[in-house]
Amino acid sequence: MSKQIPFATPELNRLRAAAGLIPIIESGLIDSKLSAERAALMASFCEWATEKRPIDPNAIELAKSVDEGLKRIKTALASAV
Repeated sequence: MSKQIPFATPELNRLRAAAGLIPIIESGLIDSKLSAERAALMASFCEWATEKRPIDPNAIELAKSVDEGLKRIKTALASAV
């Protein structure tokens, strides 16, 4: 049986975009293709996307994954400074 894709909402779309940005930011920092300033700006979008705590279970999982990624990015940025 196929799994249904959750209905797209602005909140869910923001979280999906933020979740997609996390690996881009991390790899950019590792490969030195992103400056710390640019990575911080991208991370601020991810933080903004998770400010409002969702009630949808799918959005909650995405928000948790974005929060975990942000912790890793903040650690990487702190060691880069």
